[in-house]
Amino acid sequence: MGAKTGLLVYADGDVPELLRRVGTADLDRTVAMMRRLYPGREIEQCEGSNLWDGVYPPEGTVCAANWPGVEVIGDQEVMIDAPSELPEHLVAASAGRRLVLHAMHSVVDWLAFAVWEDGRLVRSLSLSPDSGIIENIGEPLPFELPYWAGDRPADIIPWPGEEEEPYALPFHPLELGEEALRALCGFIQEGRPEPDDVDADAIELYGFHVRAPHGPDLAEQEAELLRTVETMDSPRFYTLSSDGSLVERDGF
Repeated sequence: MGAKTGLLVYADGDVPELLRRVGTADLDRTVAMMRRLYPGREIEQCEGSNLWDGVYPPEGTVCAANWPGVEVIGDQEVMIDAPSELPEHLVAASAGRRLVLHAMHSVVDWLAFAVWEDGRLVRSLSLSPDSGIIENIGEPLPFELPYWAGDRPADIIPWPGEEEEPYALPFHPLELGEEALRALCGFIQEGRPEPDDVDADAIELYGFHVRAPHGPDLAEQEAELLRTVETMDSPRFYTLSSDGSLVERDGF
């Protein structure tokens, strides 16, 4: 599994149903939404994406779209351990509406999702095998029940030569994460699509660079990174010898 998401969706009703109806988002409405949700930030339009790729844009970039009844924001900043700590102004923007947060990271098998109704948190879950259950607020939603009941155990294949150890959680977070993404937003990142899934590839999102006022732009950050790399020593490469020791070798 290699899925990563950092997604917020504001909706006037059922998110999947609303996303199935959207067309081209209005740029002016989307820019106004960005200014409302990112007060005090510098916002510059850049290359956009689609809903499938835009749920995990590069750091410092937001992929977003605003349609009547539903608004989508893809941003790594919403990937927080405790969804209940989502900044207050982002929650307040959901008054009278549903707000969905979905975040997962395949490298650490971490999942977090949350649902607010009219600004009230009704469900939040965050967990990973390393940290355990970070947050568990509200009653499990219907799509979660088979996982908590033990009907979806994690299927982990150990590394060659290693003994199989029980997974640290009763299910794999990324498997539940895909289930949550489909149930709450109508599409998945990995796995077999279903006929009524939202066609996330076909839903275009606008792109925006977002940074603090007077902060360095991306070109400056890349130049600084290049300067740092140039001061580093050349990489050294090692191979494992027959006796288990490391032997330095030249290049790849």
